Amino acid sequence: MSRPPNQEFQEWWNKQQSANGSEDLFPSSSENSRFLTVEISSPTVAEKERTRSARQLSWIYLLKFQQIANSIAFLTSGFISVVRTANRRIVTSNSAHPRSDSRLYRVIKVFLTVSVILLVFELVAYFRGWHFSPPTVESASAEVLDLAEYVYANWLDIRANYLAPPLQSLISMCIVLFLIQSVDRVVLVLGCFWIKFRGLKPLAEIDYSSDVENLNAEDYPMVLLQIPMCNEREVYQQSIAAVCVQDWPKDRMLVQILDDSDDLGVQGLIKAEVQKWQQRGVHIIYRHRLIRTGYKAGNLKSAMSCEYVKNYEFVAIFDADFQPTPDFLKNTVPYFKGHDDVALVQTRWAFVNKDENLLTRLQNINLAFHFEVEQQVNGWFINFFGFNGTAGVWRIKALEECGGWLERTTVEDMDIAVRAHLCGWKFIYVNDVKCLCELPESYETYKKQQHRWHSGPMQLFRLCFSDILRSKVSWLKKANLIFLFFLLRKLILPFYSFTLFCIILPLTMFLPEAQLPAWVVCYVPGLMSVLNILPAPQSFPFIVPYLLFENTMSVTKFNAMVSGLFQLGSSYEWIVTKKSGRSSEADLVAMVENESESLLKKNTVSRSSSESGLAELNKLEMTKKMGKRKRNRLYRKELALAFILLTASVRSLLSAQGIHFYFLLFQGFTFLVVGLDLIGEQVS
Repeated sequence: MSRPPNQEFQEWWNKQQSANGSEDLFPSSSENSRFLTVEISSPTVAEKERTRSARQLSWIYLLKFQQIANSIAFLTSGFISVVRTANRRIVTSNSAHPRSDSRLYRVIKVFLTVSVILLVFELVAYFRGWHFSPPTVESASAEVLDLAEYVYANWLDIRANYLAPPLQSLISMCIVLFLIQSVDRVVLVLGCFWIKFRGLKPLAEIDYSSDVENLNAEDYPMVLLQIPMCNEREVYQQSIAAVCVQDWPKDRMLVQILDDSDDLGVQGLIKAEVQKWQQRGVHIIYRHRLIRTGYKAGNLKSAMSCEYVKNYEFVAIFDADFQPTPDFLKNTVPYFKGHDDVALVQTRWAFVNKDENLLTRLQNINLAFHFEVEQQVNGWFINFFGFNGTAGVWRIKALEECGGWLERTTVEDMDIAVRAHLCGWKFIYVNDVKCLCELPESYETYKKQQHRWHSGPMQLFRLCFSDILRSKVSWLKKANLIFLFFLLRKLILPFYSFTLFCIILPLTMFLPEAQLPAWVVCYVPGLMSVLNILPAPQSFPFIVPYLLFENTMSVTKFNAMVSGLFQLGSSYEWIVTKKSGRSSEADLVAMVENESESLLKKNTVSRSSSESGLAELNKLEMTKKMGKRKRNRLYRKELALAFILLTASVRSLLSAQGIHFYFLLFQGFTFLVVGLDLIGEQVS
């Protein structure tokens, strides 16, 4: 039975419809029933849900707070640990290597201080809205402004009218130098492609690949083999063994061990090794200078003054960590036959530790381009390149004619190559013959090596500039030596790399009126990095670290270039590159066992020699363990530049400059990693 209708509700409903313009409050009766049902049944449930959500929210906030507290505690402890480590490294570095601040470091510190002050100033201007509506000097004089706004208005006027124009001129000059150097790099790569495409190689007119016993001894020229070394405890044994097992008639070669060691223990080890090979029938002698003057150049000069040297026609030179293959002489000496104007045959380096760490991988990229492109192209097209100081064979007549080894620079190899070129001699580069050696595995060692390699050429350029002009070679060769060999590749390259990316780019962030195009910052350097990495295609994953690390090394190369050009004290510093002896015990045993049998025809002798080699290596390992512990260091110039670049990246972020910001950020972190000595070999 249905309920009777409610007349009072109906009258109220009609009044509401007429008052609201006959608007339907509810779509339908069925929907109305559902709506009313929800309204009646939901209050208790909603209150329960709201109560439960509040509790959950409180727990979530507590968990978030705990996570934030843990993160802050972790970051604080990490920061304190880094500060303590940095302080310990500073104390250790200062006690072990006392030194005064260099001129460049003092300039960088001033630059860092100015950058921080400008960043604080720009932050104040940004948060007060002056970046969007900058004040002017006219408005500052007409209105009553606060001191900060008045100073900022004058700063804007000064940087726009007085600071930005000269900076823009410097930018333009560096861009021109940058483009010239890039064109030179592209031309070299194209020349290398042409050589590969045409299959161009130097030809030898004689082949020594036959067995030694089937040829007359007179067919083999007299060859002198020299190994200059100084305190080379880690590598002396493997280098002596590699040279002594050359597949060359024993009576047609002589090995000179030129030892400049001041460590009596190392001297004894080297003498014992020499005596061991003398007993095996190898013509080998040991020479030690009491007064170590002239470093490597003085050592080689002293050895060439011996009376018996006049009986030899060629001299092969190997540094202490180099291990030539047994057929090295057979693959290099034939190029002199029929070419009386050839003074040098240079071979390529190969590295036993190129995959040891990130630092060695990046070095391998650089040196692969140097040998595959630079030396091969220059050797083929102009018959001249810089002698690498090792893994090469010289005609002794050419050495004597150009004045022999001189002690006036720290790059005696480049010095004698330039003088031989000015005397009309030609060089041949053989890319197919490789000689194993080591790469520096720590940043400290690599930095010292690069300092010597970049200060020496500037010393040499200053000393031989007049000799180049007075020489009898063609003006084309003179221009190549002055503008390409010295100025462009030895002076301009480190100058613009450091100035453009470490000084000018941060300055343009604080002086935005001076513009550095994005293609200079990113696109062209990226293209040049791709070209540099082509000779080592397996290193393509490291292209970005390579680009950033090369910019980081520009501070060391720039400092070395300036010190060499202006005769500063550090330019004449010679520090022997530390070796790690990466040739394993198995390599040494295999070399001695394989080659001693051909020399002595007795298996027992080869077995005893391998055992003695292992004994010496075991002694070496014990000495290493008992020696003084090394520690990582802090590098102040790199750290200061890291903070400069990171400061500039913050300023770039305020201006929303995308490419510049990312470049400054990543480059700053790269400087920070290098400055903390976190690249390369890690020691306690």
